[in-house]
Amino acid sequence: MADGDIQNQRSDQRGMIWLAALRRVVPWLLIALLVGSLGTLLYTARTASRDHAQALAEQQRSFEIIALARGFEARIARAEVTLARYVISLEPDTGRLFQDQWRSANSQLRALFYATRGADWQRGNVEALQRAFAERGKRLSEIGLRTTYDQKMTALAKFHEAGKSEDLQQISDLLARVIAAENARLRERSLAVSLAGNRTEWIGKTWRLFGLVLLVCVLFAAWFAHVAIADRRNARRQAELESERADSLDAAVRARTAELSAAYDQLKLEATERAAAEDSLRQMQKMDAIGQLTGGIAHDFNNMLAVVVGGLELARRKMRLKPEEALRHIDNATEGANRAAALTRRLLAFARSEPLLPSAVDPDVLIAGMADLIDRTIGDQITVTFQHEAQGWQIFVDQHQMENAILNLCVNARDAMEGRGRLILATGRATLAQGEVAECAAGDYVRMSVTDDGCGMTPEILARVFEPFFTTKPVGKGTGLGLSQIFGLVRQSEGDIRIESEPGGGSTVTLYLPRCITEAEPLAEDSLSLSRAPVEHPPTRILVVEDDPRVLRQTMAALSELGHLPIACDHPAKAARLLGNNGDVGLILSDVLMPDMTGPEMVRALPAAFHHLPILFVTGFTGDGNDQADFGGHPVLRKPYTLAALAQAVGTTLNGSRRPATAAAAE
Repeated sequence: MADGDIQNQRSDQRGMIWLAALRRVVPWLLIALLVGSLGTLLYTARTASRDHAQALAEQQRSFEIIALARGFEARIARAEVTLARYVISLEPDTGRLFQDQWRSANSQLRALFYATRGADWQRGNVEALQRAFAERGKRLSEIGLRTTYDQKMTALAKFHEAGKSEDLQQISDLLARVIAAENARLRERSLAVSLAGNRTEWIGKTWRLFGLVLLVCVLFAAWFAHVAIADRRNARRQAELESERADSLDAAVRARTAELSAAYDQLKLEATERAAAEDSLRQMQKMDAIGQLTGGIAHDFNNMLAVVVGGLELARRKMRLKPEEALRHIDNATEGANRAAALTRRLLAFARSEPLLPSAVDPDVLIAGMADLIDRTIGDQITVTFQHEAQGWQIFVDQHQMENAILNLCVNARDAMEGRGRLILATGRATLAQGEVAECAAGDYVRMSVTDDGCGMTPEILARVFEPFFTTKPVGKGTGLGLSQIFGLVRQSEGDIRIESEPGGGSTVTLYLPRCITEAEPLAEDSLSLSRAPVEHPPTRILVVEDDPRVLRQTMAALSELGHLPIACDHPAKAARLLGNNGDVGLILSDVLMPDMTGPEMVRALPAAFHHLPILFVTGFTGDGNDQADFGGHPVLRKPYTLAALAQAVGTTLNGSRRPATAAAAE
């Protein structure tokens, strides 16, 4: 055989070997391809299913987080509405309901924290939300605590401030941030579900190319696609339900917000009305106390008038034969008149309505000065004992308000003793540590106590004594505001009040007030006026305007005794004519309250030619001199006055005038 043929034969044999090998390999290759394709399909289908399920789970988690955030916001709103009701009603059950609702909101927040613990993008928002919630809880707890301790007005003010605080807005912003973040993740998960469905569809198309051999795989893929589509539909329906639920929750939150706004407006209106009512009741209580004093005041006045009338009558009888004895009777009458004047000033000071005007006050002097007032108020069947141990320590309080507080405590003690028993008013010193007495800061305090041996109080009554309008007295015997006003006064003065009592063992009310260290206070203006030496001035023609004929005669006589030349005017309308007829008038001395017009009105109505004359007003009503602007800057002399005080006032007024005011001629 030729070499070419042998090579051809060898080539054919090699081709046949390759074909045989190919026939043996191709089936296995096809089988391997089918198995590999089936395995790839199964793996791809499993992966797609897992991704789809994970995406759906993440969607569900996002919906749960949004629902938890909405529920947390709603529970906070309910808790704050309940707190507003508690501040208004002061019902303990409402306070406990607020605490339960706030704890429920806290549980909701913990659930939100656990739901987002695996989400790094939410961890910072939720932690900030926890801190804001804790700060909000402290603020609302303080409001609840102040309400529990009967600081209702302060609690209302704090609640008003809490409604505008930054922590509430911060909570709302953080909740909105959490919901916005979950909505963004929800959109990502929806996209992932869509991509998983597309991938499944692509696998189905690919396997249809394999023909009948891959029919089972194609059918399986079609079934898997059907399941995926059904799940997606269910997820879509669930998402729509969650969206509807979220919209409903938003509507509920908006409705609740509107309710809170309406409740807040109503709360402000009620607070305004309550403040007006409390002011009216305070004044009624003060006037009620003055009514209780009327009997004692009348008794004192009768005694003092008896001294004055009897002394003057005896002085008239003894004037010629025994002038020295007549002078003693006159001195007794003068002393009785001065005591009556002091009693009148104290009563008018007690009755006036004015804002808080604190000043340095010696508690021993204050209580000693109230001795007569207390005796007349509580009656003769109660023995009063004073223990002055403050030893010069002063307090910074409104003196009249403190007098009213002490008098209220004495009246309460009298009622507890049923008008018969022993009352102890004591002052003392105390050095307190921080927290030793309630909210008192560490330092020196003056202790003022009122102790009685009356019926005492049960623990139930003792727990409510500071509540406004709470009283155990019969209807019409008390307003229930006395102790609450004293509590407010002491707290406003940075002190505290304590009550020790037991049934049948009496009661002790102790006021702790911070010590005030000041320089020695100047003497009162009225006392100075009595001690000053009269201001010397030449005899002056003085127009005396007074509607009461007795007072007019007395004033004319007093001015004549001082060497001046008075002119009587019994009606303010006659003042201009008398000034015109007497050109040498150097001073106008006028009463304040007169018929037809007051003294200041008369002065303003005078012709311009007399506006240069110095004016001295005389009044017996304390309230007339509260506003110096009403008197045009002119001096005011209080009735009753002594001859020395009149001389001092006339001389000071004349020396302070713009020109010499002396009579032109002596009579």
